[in-house]
Amino acid sequence: MPNILIVEDDRALNKLISTVLEKAGHTVFSVFDGEKALEKIEDVHIDMLVTDVMMPNMDGFELVAAIKDYNKNLPVLMVTARGSYNDKLCGFNLGVDDYMVKPIDINELTLRVNAILRRSKIANENRVTIGSTVLDSESYTVTTNNETVTLPQKEFLLLFKLLSYPDRVFTRFEIMDEIWGYESDSDEKTINVHISKLRSRYDNNPDFSIETVRGIGYKAVLK
Repeated sequence: MPNILIVEDDRALNKLISTVLEKAGHTVFSVFDGEKALEKIEDVHIDMLVTDVMMPNMDGFELVAAIKDYNKNLPVLMVTARGSYNDKLCGFNLGVDDYMVKPIDINELTLRVNAILRRSKIANENRVTIGSTVLDSESYTVTTNNETVTLPQKEFLLLFKLLSYPDRVFTRFEIMDEIWGYESDSDEKTINVHISKLRSRYDNNPDFSIETVRGIGYKAVLK
């Protein structure tokens, strides 16, 4: 189970987030300022950070900057009342993966945490091998029976995502959020076009097929 560190000085909100994420199957640690967060990260392996901005001793921006100096790949969700464009710009420039403005929908927070963790897992795994099919995320190539093809970025990421979790159904919302981004102007038609292209390329692939789950989304099925 992923280890998630909650950094939030509002103790009631800290407890609520911690409880909800624990029920979602995560191991949760909680502290109330940035300095304590750095101490906790030294003692415990942390897979993801959920942090406020306005906190005593060390604010969220300072915390993220300090962490990214030595672990640039640690995923971060920033949850704060500071919702201006400049605040968001500062957060994303520091390497924050997502940004939620208070008051938050706790169920949406859970969805975003799970999405960030999946993106992080895929980003940290450079290769997926399914039978004779090998996907290499460093070159966006797919090799089958010694034939290598370089895919457009979005097609590759979509295929890589599906094959990283065989038989798992991904909703169109999840796919759009994780590959195109939560605020993308693209819509479901874009996903449909990319799925259609992948099916055309790999209709005769001996290792997998891409199936539609009507009304929900898509999944990869191993043969």
